[in-house]
Order: sequence, then structure tokens, then C-alpha cells
Amino acid sequence: MGMLKEFKDFAMKGNLVDIAVAFVMGGAFGKVVTSFTEGIVSPLIGLIGGSDLTKNMLKLKDAVLDETGKITKEAVYLKWGDFLTAIINFIIVAFVMFLVIKAINSLKKKEEAAPAAPPEDITLLREIRDALKK
Repeated sequence: MGMLKEFKDFAMKGNLVDIAVAFVMGGAFGKVVTSFTEGIVSPLIGLIGGSDLTKNMLKLKDAVLDETGKITKEAVYLKWGDFLTAIINFIIVAFVMFLVIKAINSLKKKEEAAPAAPPEDITLLREIRDALKK
């Protein structure tokens, strides 16, 4: 029973729960970015290139047929459109993460920059010191 309690205490620590939430949100955000790239960015790029970006590929080797016309070996394609789409997804996610980290860091700097007012007793002691100097 002790090991189960230790695991529960470990799992319920703030950092682990925060990481789990971030992991789930990151997965959902990745799906949104993928949908955005495949549904909006790729077709817009396709207008320039003439076809949907994800469908762009280069045939490296033709399919092999037997004497009955049945395919024995599939054709080999270099799917550079899918790869380029994945790179666009990565750049979008990386840029958004950069913005989030930058915002968090600026909030931390503001918290650190605001000096706390000295306690009242310290202020009184300083006033007494200054009065004694005169």
C-alpha cells in the first residue's frame, strides 16, 4: 500500500500534472496546425504549383507487372509534398511555441523587476537612523 501512496503523491505533484495537460494540449494543437496546413496552406500553395502540395511526388521506380498484368512490386515514389507539409507544420508549431515562451519570459521579468517595498519596521529604523545622523 505504501508504494501506491508514493505513486499517487508523485503523480499529483503540480509539475507532473502541468506536463500532462501541456502534452494533451500540444497534441490537440498539433492536429489544428496539421488541419490548417493541409486544408488552407497546401491548397493555396497548390494554386501556384498547379496541384495540391501534399500530392506532389516524384516517381523513382515504376511498378513491376507480371504476365497477367497484376502488380508484383509497387511503384516507388519520393513524396516531397508530404515532407514539405510536415516542415510547414513544424515551423508553425515552433513559431507559436516561441511566442508562448517569449510571453512567459516577459511576464517573469515583470514580476522580478517590480521591487517589493521594504517592510514598515525597516522604513522606521531608517528614518530613526537618518534623524540620529543630523
